Amino acid sequence: WLRRTTHYLFIVVVAVNSTLLTINAGDYIFYTDWAWTSFVVFSIAQSTMLVVGAISYMLFTGVPGTATYYATIMTIYTWVAKGAWFALGYPMDFITVPVWIPSAMLLDLTYWATRGNKHAAIIIGGTLVGLSLPIFNMINLLLVRDPLEMAFKYPRPTLPPYMTPIEPQVGKFYNSPVALGSGAGAVLSVPIAALGAKLNTW
Repeated sequence: WLRRTTHYLFIVVVAVNSTLLTINAGDYIFYTDWAWTSFVVFSIAQSTMLVVGAISYMLFTGVPGTATYYATIMTIYTWVAKGAWFALGYPMDFITVPVWIPSAMLLDLTYWATRGNKHAAIIIGGTLVGLSLPIFNMINLLLVRDPLEMAFKYPRPTLPPYMTPIEPQVGKFYNSPVALGSGAGAVLSVPIAALGAKLNTW
């Protein structure tokens, strides 16, 4: 019963922490008025956070499919946020829900195909996530209405000064401590995840 209880508790912890990791790793959602400018930061931070969280969870359970579960939690949370903005009177295209699940499925497939080889999952699966996540989200953003039209018609009331849609200041965004900190932190968490996996075997 202790093992089962620990397992279910870990599922709850993953559900909560996946949300926290996603929110704190740069942009966790595509607001249409800033989607293309934050695309690079989102791609680096989110692909890394997806790999770190999913690998940690898969090593605990040893079951392929947990990465997809992890990505599904983030997707549901983002749809809830989209619904909240829609309830405030913003159009459905004001927020674009990021695509995590297909990349997570590739990570699960790698873990299954290599018969639970965690090093292959980290290296091969992580590479597949890093390559596929930007592609899937690029296609996703191409399907929404004109971002500039959305930005002028529906400006966010909490939009920071350096993110105004009137004159996008890309340089200021990428030189901001928030952007640099989230990006660097996300990149550094890859070797940390690999080190954690190594320590787990010791």
